[in-house]
Amino acid sequence: MSSIPSLTSLAKSVGCAAKIAQADLVKALNHLPKSEDPNLIVDHAGSDDAAVYRLTAELALVETVDIFPPIVDDPFDYGRIAAANALSDIYAMGGKPISALSFVGWPVEVLGMDQLGSVLKGAASICSQAGIAIAGGHSIVDSEPKFGLFVTGLLHPEKIIDNAGARAGDYLVLTKKIGTGVLTTAAKRGYLPTTGLDEAVASMTTLNCAAASVMLSQNIKAATDVTGFGLLGHLGNMLKASSIASQTTLGANLSYSKIPLFEGVEALLKQGLCPAGTRRNLETAAPLTEFSASISSSHQLLLADAQTSGGLLMAVPEAHLEALISQLQENTVANCAVIGQVVRSIEPASIKVGY
Repeated sequence: MSSIPSLTSLAKSVGCAAKIAQADLVKALNHLPKSEDPNLIVDHAGSDDAAVYRLTAELALVETVDIFPPIVDDPFDYGRIAAANALSDIYAMGGKPISALSFVGWPVEVLGMDQLGSVLKGAASICSQAGIAIAGGHSIVDSEPKFGLFVTGLLHPEKIIDNAGARAGDYLVLTKKIGTGVLTTAAKRGYLPTTGLDEAVASMTTLNCAAASVMLSQNIKAATDVTGFGLLGHLGNMLKASSIASQTTLGANLSYSKIPLFEGVEALLKQGLCPAGTRRNLETAAPLTEFSASISSSHQLLLADAQTSGGLLMAVPEAHLEALISQLQENTVANCAVIGQVVRSIEPASIKVGY
């Protein structure tokens, strides 16, 4: 009897590195008509984390969907990571998740159903931590495994944390390390032992609910989560949306040395172990990014690395910064870091990176 192949061997790209390039996605989304419904408060136009639909003056739905191919070979961990990644969009918007539906694409004849059961069990364990259940879902037969969740949450329509609220002078705070795309690609290609992913798996299966709770307590107005478009891509989306909302041209200054990184990622990049999605991200971000001479090509790729279930990126007014960092650390968000600042700029969404 032939052995069952590993999950990642059936995936062309792992995790959120499978996302369509930002530039290509924009071309497709341009075909979507703009909604005239006044209750659709947040839609696809601002490239935000989730859609928000107002039900009453005090209640709104926040809705998101995230699906990707296997990022690790352990099916239970794959389910946990996919669930945490999907839930992150709700937390980034300041919402409270209330339910989830699953989506499955599965090569039944190749993998059978036991591993899919483990994927679902892993996802359910994370949803249980978030206080919700997977209420149902949809499945299809596919040659490449895919799994994810549609998640619904609730929030007050006047307390939305979107990606358009950043202002000049705000400090940029990141709550998880960078480098999951590089690490999981190295593991998929056989350059990293399974134990080499332990820290990354622990990070990717950690919900952003604690960080979101602190963010809400400090009345933060702008945030996003860092996933498939990398740090530069998601920061760029925040700067574009905030420039439009504030009618002020905004950019950002980043300090590479302040950005928390997983151990070993720079060395792996020097070996050429880089996801295709990360390279696409850098191609998109590079025209609006000014790198100092001290920022090597590996550094640049890490800033664009396609993350899966990454941390929250918050724009924090100086008056709230000290209290926010203190509360994050008290709530076991150990890798939080101040990585830069929003500034006025000549070009919208331009980013300067120094060491």
